[in-house]
Amino acid sequence: MLALVVNPVAGVGGPAGLAGSDGADVQVEAAARGSHPRAAERARLALEVVATTADAARQPVLTAAGPMGEDAVRAAGLEPHVVYRPGGDGPGASASAATAADTTAAVRALVAAGATLVLFAGGDGTARDVAAGLLAPAAALGIPAGVKMYSPVFAVSPRAAGALAAAWVEASGSNGALPVQEREVLDLDEAAMRRSRVEPRLYGTMPVPYRAGRTQSRKAATPASEHAAVVAAARGAARAMRPGVRYLLGPGGTMSELARELGVAKTPLGVDVVLDGRLVLAGASEHDLVDEISRGPAKAVVSVIGGQGFLLGRGNQQLSPRVLRLLDDDPLVVVAPEQKLIDLGGRPLLVDTGDPRVDARLAGFARVITGSGASSFYPVHAPDIEGEGHAP
Repeated sequence: MLALVVNPVAGVGGPAGLAGSDGADVQVEAAARGSHPRAAERARLALEVVATTADAARQPVLTAAGPMGEDAVRAAGLEPHVVYRPGGDGPGASASAATAADTTAAVRALVAAGATLVLFAGGDGTARDVAAGLLAPAAALGIPAGVKMYSPVFAVSPRAAGALAAAWVEASGSNGALPVQEREVLDLDEAAMRRSRVEPRLYGTMPVPYRAGRTQSRKAATPASEHAAVVAAARGAARAMRPGVRYLLGPGGTMSELARELGVAKTPLGVDVVLDGRLVLAGASEHDLVDEISRGPAKAVVSVIGGQGFLLGRGNQQLSPRVLRLLDDDPLVVVAPEQKLIDLGGRPLLVDTGDPRVDARLAGFARVITGSGASSFYPVHAPDIEGEGHAP
């Protein structure tokens, strides 16, 4: 039986440039910067795929009350069966004030009610909470809706999660089964992240349904032995920059190396704006970037998440659909050492901005700057537009 739990505040810190959403103070600051949670919307997108499958559409979806799942189930045209309410059924209960402990308790209640697959909408922090409540023989699958998603427990997009969930229900109805892999649950200390310390930790494992093209890989770090290749790629990007253009440098090690080439400071997990070799704005929010783009030509500069292949939608949500729509017809500068492309084994680069029209615009082929004077053309897929894709 299918179940859903939603972290109502997941992803709220991304567009605000806050490197995560954990903590009430961060959530308040994100709201003050004009950012809004997106987990419910992405859960709805996943369940709309489920609703098109006859076997799945006939069954109620086990869930938690209100914004913890019930609302998304109804919005997708499916029937919710609520088995958990934060704070119980009393007058003080409030699903909108759900905590990490509520997520764990909700998962336990869903499994006890007969859930065999728990879909959860959130990021790595939500995955930790789900893993703490998940009991055998149930499996779980993440609908990507957070800021950071290093764990290989997520689908590559909301609709990919829905397709896997629908296949799970169909296989169960025919006494079959989808393949399941035990996958790591990783997370970063957000307070340490904001001090520029990126140290993912292993918090456990969970069984996850697997299908090539729909389940994302674990993020792979760039080996120290490849540092020279990263430097060469950064040098090539620096030489390609044109005067009078604002460059929106995304997060990551390659972008930090590019900033060193330019002689400017870099926030490792933020988006920084560079113009004519000088730093214009550090740690920009979505709103800040919109304001900067209004001042003149601009391009977003991104790298490739090792192992996963994502360009957009994982840790750089400040580069939102709103921002990307304001850029010109060639909005991205992609920078990565050649080895990152080789390690993908022919799998495409991925974009998951949350806006299908923006993703479709970015799909096709991207020129990737791989060295000083060297580049490659590499395919870019939008999982929610192109169906299966080829990314595990």
